[in-house]
Amino acid sequence: MEDQIRQIGDRIKGLREDLEVTVEQAAAICGVGVEKYLEYEQGTVDIPVGVLHNLARRYGVELTTLLTGEDPHMRDYSLTRKGKGISVERVKAYTYQALAFSFINRKADPFLVTVEPKPEELPVSFNSHPGQEFNFMLEGRMKFFLNDKEMILEEGDSIYFNCALPHGMKALDGRTCKFLAFIF
Repeated sequence: MEDQIRQIGDRIKGLREDLEVTVEQAAAICGVGVEKYLEYEQGTVDIPVGVLHNLARRYGVELTTLLTGEDPHMRDYSLTRKGKGISVERVKAYTYQALAFSFINRKADPFLVTVEPKPEELPVSFNSHPGQEFNFMLEGRMKFFLNDKEMILEEGDSIYFNCALPHGMKALDGRTCKFLAFIF
C-alpha cells in the first residue's frame, strides 16, 4: 500500500512539474494547504480518491493514469468482471476498486468500496475534496459522517453529497460493508 501511494505521489509531482503548475496552485486545486499537498507528492500520506479525481480533471488526464501509470483505451464501453477492477487500498480499512478504469474520457469515476470493521476506539478518517459523490449501499451497515451529521446507512440506502464537506465512514456490527461510489 505504501509503495502504491508513493508511486501515485511521484506521478502527480511529475505531472505538476511537466505542466508547470506551482505547488501553491496544485494545493489550491486539491483544496488543501501546501504542507498537506507536499505530503501527497512525497507519498507520506494517503491521497483521497476524490482529490486524485479532481487533479486528473484539472490536468486533463484520466484518473486511471494517476492510479496506475497507464492510460485507458476503451471508447465505446468498459467491461469489468467481478473482482477484476483496479484495486486501490487507500488506508488499511478501505479498499477502492475502480470499475471503469479502461474507459477513456469518463464523466464520473465509479468504485466498489469495501470498508472493513475496526475497533471502536480507533478514530474515523475524514477527508474532503472538491466535487460531488453518490454512494449506494450494497451490503452491511455503516455509520456515515458528513460535516456535523452522523447517519446510519444500510443495504439499499444511498446518499449524494458535496465532497467539500468533511466526510468519513465506519463499518458497523463487526462486519465488512460494501457500497458503490460515483465521484463527479
